[in-house]
Amino acid sequence: MVLREKWQHLGFAVFNVVVTHVPLHHLRLATLRMWGAKIGHGSSVGRGTSVLDIHSLRIGEDCSIGFRCMLDARGGIVIGDNVVLASDTHIITGRHDVNADDFAASFHPVRIGDFAWVASRSTVIDGVTIGRGAVVGACSLVKDDVAEMTVVAGVPAKVRGKRDSALKYSARYRRSFY
Repeated sequence: MVLREKWQHLGFAVFNVVVTHVPLHHLRLATLRMWGAKIGHGSSVGRGTSVLDIHSLRIGEDCSIGFRCMLDARGGIVIGDNVVLASDTHIITGRHDVNADDFAASFHPVRIGDFAWVASRSTVIDGVTIGRGAVVGACSLVKDDVAEMTVVAGVPAKVRGKRDSALKYSARYRRSFY
């Protein structure tokens, strides 16, 4: 058990301190996979993105994870296919009990369905499920589940409308030095 923890700490340091800043997309994906992340074909992770508990991260096929995202996978993160997490998005799977004498932490998974789009600088907190085809507007705080094909925005995020799309596209995106 101690050896596994040391391996995970090494992965955290190698990826988050060094590799995430290297403009070689395949190196970033290979490093994440080496430390246990499951990442589907055609997906990308932008430079500057940080990942906690790499082994608890699942990304589907043809997903685009933008620059400087924070993926706190300590409680588990499951991202479907063709999902876009725009730059500076934070997915946080843990919280502290401010009333607990020991400031105890708890962790709950975040799930993001196929074809969802989480716009720039949004934050999704622990235990939330974002449904298939849902859209989260920029700079939103998502603390409740988002139904399929629903558009939410604000702090806290509230329903703003419904998405009307056949969802027949690929979110695959990769630029040179991305």
